[in-house]
Amino acid sequence: MSAIDIDSLLGQMRQLSTQMRLPATPAAATPAAQGADFGALFKQSLAAVGASQSEAGQMAAAFERGDPGVDLGRTMVAVQKADLAFNATVQVRNRLVQAYKDIMNMPV
Repeated sequence: MSAIDIDSLLGQMRQLSTQMRLPATPAAATPAAQGADFGALFKQSLAAVGASQSEAGQMAAAFERGDPGVDLGRTMVAVQKADLAFNATVQVRNRLVQAYKDIMNMPV
């Protein structure tokens, strides 16, 4: 990665960081129905991972059959995206399990 790429990436990160800053509001004042809960977001992400894996499997099968519209490059990218999404989901699950264990082991 060149210095120009790093500088532009840092600039984008700073811009997104300033856009994400919201005014501080107490948690009690924020209604629960304002956003989606964690469970719903996790279900959505699991569905997206499943769809990604399904798409990658279909592309791999189409490539193995020799379909003319499917090339090796796109197939490998789809497989790698599905693998990355699955690994990220596993890491989230592992962190959730570890957090649960930590909470359960706290003295009362």
